[in-house]
Parts: sequence; structure tokens; C-alpha cells
Amino acid sequence: MKSLIAGFVALLLAATLTLWVKEDNGYVLIGYGHWTIEGSLALFVLAGALLFVLFYLLLRSLSRLWAFPGQVHDWRGQRRTRKAQQALTQGLVELSEGRWEPAEKHLLRYASQSETPLLNYLAAARAAQLQGAHERRDHYLNLAHESMPAADVAVGLTQAELQLAHQQYEQALATLMHVRTLAPKHAYVLKLLKKLYEDLGEWDKLEGLLPELRRRKVISQDEQLELESRVYLERLRKAAGESDQLVLLRLWNQLPRSLRGNQALVEAYCELQIERGTGEQAERIIIDYLRHTWSDRLVTLFAAIEGGDPAQRLALAESWLPAHADDPVLLLTLARLCLHCKLWGKARSYLEARIGLAPSPEAYRELGALLEQMDESEAAMDCYRSGLALSAGPATLQDTVKQLPASAETNTKQSSELLLGVESS
Repeated sequence: MKSLIAGFVALLLAATLTLWVKEDNGYVLIGYGHWTIEGSLALFVLAGALLFVLFYLLLRSLSRLWAFPGQVHDWRGQRRTRKAQQALTQGLVELSEGRWEPAEKHLLRYASQSETPLLNYLAAARAAQLQGAHERRDHYLNLAHESMPAADVAVGLTQAELQLAHQQYEQALATLMHVRTLAPKHAYVLKLLKKLYEDLGEWDKLEGLLPELRRRKVISQDEQLELESRVYLERLRKAAGESDQLVLLRLWNQLPRSLRGNQALVEAYCELQIERGTGEQAERIIIDYLRHTWSDRLVTLFAAIEGGDPAQRLALAESWLPAHADDPVLLLTLARLCLHCKLWGKARSYLEARIGLAPSPEAYRELGALLEQMDESEAAMDCYRSGLALSAGPATLQDTVKQLPASAETNTKQSSELLLGVESS
């Protein structure tokens, strides 16, 4: 539309000028020394316009000739940049496809001409790492830092990732500590530190990192609860290995109140105390926990507590029976408590009830051992055979039965050992 208007205006001016020249052509006389030039005004105006156009074109041509070397240089630079971009794209595609050697070559080929050499060198470092070329990897990381010193955090994070992947934990820790001084609030730095401490089993340090992980929302609330549970679980196991028996107790007392009701932690703590021979420390915790939450594992552990008054524990466990009459775990626990109290007949009744409700190799083995102690060798042998039938498949059972003594009176203990062996396998 603008071109149409401009053309119309030019046509109008030309028509006006033509009419004006036609009415009065004008006259121009130019003298210089002995030379004179004369002609119409229109001719001189036209000649002046042509000279102006020629002079303008000459200046444009000279300007382009002057700028030509620079244009060639710019064209070559753009061509190199385009090739560098294509090489970067090709290298990243090959890296994603698992073709690490050609990826490394393409990423490095035009890295110095690339507009983003940092990306080239970081990706090349990953390709070298995946080929096991750790010296080349470190060299590329240094080049990445030199290409853009301001990107120290990006280079450090990549270096830490690669070191973690290669299980270079000491180097990864040093790298992450350095990056953390540069970016103390960086969420990914905290996430890598979390992974590093998990791999190293540094549960104390991971516990110290938990508030920062929570504050920066690096992990979800569910992940946080799971991580806290795991941290304290591993710390409990570590404390159980200390010679000082109070270390485990003190750690339990230091647990956050929100974790005191965590079933996995309660079960682990009680089991560790019982394994150390200090089950009295776990007895009250088991009793209090079972009042509001039933746990088969804690019921089983209750019978494994040594020392104290087993008769009192038996009475307490029997008080649970009305609410859990059909619980096979409770029946087995009651049988074991009866064995501690040397109540053979009562123990036998609980074991037989357990087997009648849910037969298991473990119950058959304990009943067989009890019958053996009561001089009922034939019945004990039948229990061992029944336990073997549950533990082993048909083919294995045939081979195992052949190993049983021909007479029950000769060695029922051997049968018990065979049942234990099948259970463990």
C-alpha cells in the first residue's frame, strides 16, 4: 500500500514538472574563461540528477569494496559457528545413543569455535568418563573451566557427578564442598551430597544434612520421612556394635519424638538390644508398642528376651490371646515362653495349636525338640519328617529322608539338624 502511494505521488510530481517545463523551458548559461555552456533549465536539472546518481553509485561501490574483506571474514566466522553448532548437536545425539567415541570427537572438533564451548567440553568429559578415560575427562573439565571461569558451579557439579559415578568418593566430596562454598543454597549440590553420604554410609553427616534438605525442599515429605528412618536405623545398627552398652540406649533416647513410633525403628532397636543380651531395655518398649499397634516381629522378639521373670512375660502374653486367638505368631511365642518356664505340657499344647492353625517347619522343629526331651522319640521323628515335608520340594525331600536314621531311638538329634539345614537353604 505504501509503495502504491509513493508511486502515485512520484507520478503526480513528474506530470506537474512536465507541464511546468512545457510552459517555460527556462535558460541556463555557464561561462568559464573562453568556454561557455548554454541550454535549457530542464536539461541541466536532468544532467545534475544523473550525475548525482552516478556519484552515489560510485560511493556505494567503493564502500562495498572497502567492506568486502570484513564481510568475507564474517561469512567464514558464521560458517565456522554453523559447523560448530552442527558438530555439537551431532555429538550430543551420539552421546545419547551410547556412541561415546564418535561423540567425543564431534564435541571436540569445533569446540574452540563454538559459541558455547562450555557445553562441548562438559559433554566431552561425560563421553570420556563412559569410556573409562578419566585423565581425558579431567582435562576436558579443566578446558571447560578455562572457557568460562564464571561457570565454576556448572563445571564443579558435572565433575562431582562423574566422580560419584566412578566411585571416587574422596574427590567427589572435595569437589562438592568447594561448590557448596560457591553456591551454599544450590539444591542439586545438597542432593549430590545426600547421595555421597548414603554411598559412604556416613549416617551422622547425613543426619546433619537433613535440616538443610528439608529447608531447601530438595526431597518430598515422604522421602524425608523415609530418609530419616533409614538414617536412624543405620545409626542404631552402628551403635549396637559399640562396646559401651549405653551408646545404643542413649541414641534411642535422642530419637525425635516423631520417630519413636516408627515400627521399623522400634523393631530394629528391640532386636538389637536382645541380640546384645540386654533385652530388658526392649521389654517395656515392646509392651507399650503392642498396646496400640500389633507387630508379629515384636511378638516374636518378646519370647527371645533373656533374664527377668519369664513367668510374668508369659502371663502378659496370655492376656493378648483373647484379642488374637488365631494368631499363629502369638501361639508360637506362648509356646516358647512356656519352654522358658519349663511348662512342657502347656508348651506342647500351644505348639500343636500353632501347627493346627498354620503348619510351619519352625513349629514342627520346636515341637520335635520338645517331644524328644519328653522321651517321645517316635513322635519327635514324625514332627521332623512333617517339617521336612514343608521345607523341601518333593525331589529334595526324597533325598533328605534317605539321610534320616532308620530308628528314631538311635539319633533324633540328627533329624533336627537336617531340618535346620533344609530351613536355612
